Amino acid sequence: MQLRLNKRGFRYKRQGVTLAFFFAQTVSIIFLLSAPQIPAQETPPFPEISRLDSSDTAFRQYAADVEAARLRIHNRERTGEEAESLAGVLTVYAYNPGPRDDAFTLAARCNIPYAALATLNHIPHPDSFIGAPTLLLPSMYGIFIPEKPETDLELLLFTGRAQEEGIPITVTRNNGTERFLFIPGADFSPTERAFFLNTGFRYPLRTYRLSSPFGPRVNPVTGNFRVHQGLDLAAPEGTEVYAARDGEVIEMDTDPIYGNYIIIRHGETWASLYGHLSKFEVALRSHVRSGTLIGRVGSTGQSTGPHLHFELRQNGRAQDPGRLLFTK
Repeated sequence: MQLRLNKRGFRYKRQGVTLAFFFAQTVSIIFLLSAPQIPAQETPPFPEISRLDSSDTAFRQYAADVEAARLRIHNRERTGEEAESLAGVLTVYAYNPGPRDDAFTLAARCNIPYAALATLNHIPHPDSFIGAPTLLLPSMYGIFIPEKPETDLELLLFTGRAQEEGIPITVTRNNGTERFLFIPGADFSPTERAFFLNTGFRYPLRTYRLSSPFGPRVNPVTGNFRVHQGLDLAAPEGTEVYAARDGEVIEMDTDPIYGNYIIIRHGETWASLYGHLSKFEVALRSHVRSGTLIGRVGSTGQSTGPHLHFELRQNGRAQDPGRLLFTK
């Protein structure tokens, strides 16, 4: 084993594989391939970028690292280089974003897809880059899947990419550690991109039984034949109901048919409705995130038993939620 210090940080060599260790104040990244754990307080400062232009020495070095990593990924099919070897040249820098730095400007300036920036920094939506604390900028593009997913996007990555070739890493920041699986050269799939750009919806219940789908049916209370404009999701009384996507609570009321209901607006064109609630758990005009607790399943209004009536409307017209919801 050999450990040496250069101007960019520590490099650990073993059996021809170079593993990079870099630190930013209390931030570090460590590859778990039998490499020694180096206490953060004993390490030099992490390379910090002040400006995303060539006048900044650290940024010039970062840009060179990005270009070298991109070339290796581009040649991977020809060289047959394995993920472990690719990950061995990953370097990471720190940057404090300014008020005008969003996902797209950062990706353009860094020449790194926003998928890599977002997944390494636990950022679920482009707006979350604005005003964010210190960001980690990886020199190699890829997907960083957290061991303990929290957001819908992370859950989607965790369930959809579990079998892909990747390298386990541990990131230490703010005196805590978190594990990721790094997949070099990967980018968002269309579904993952939809969730990041906030165009995807999640199911409002974590456990449920579909008791009535979208479409024509005989109303079980009135016996009339009409189009059912949502999904009926059966669940026990009091089951937690979650927002299907980020949005604003624009209506909360009681209706003879819907019972206690909530309507959330998602941008300019979409809205979701949650009916037959037993309890409200959110306030009118609240801004909610995808997965926020908003109410409880009940049987208020025109109902034969505890369930959630859930609708998705685009420009005021009901759409089939079954075609639009993420089911994982």
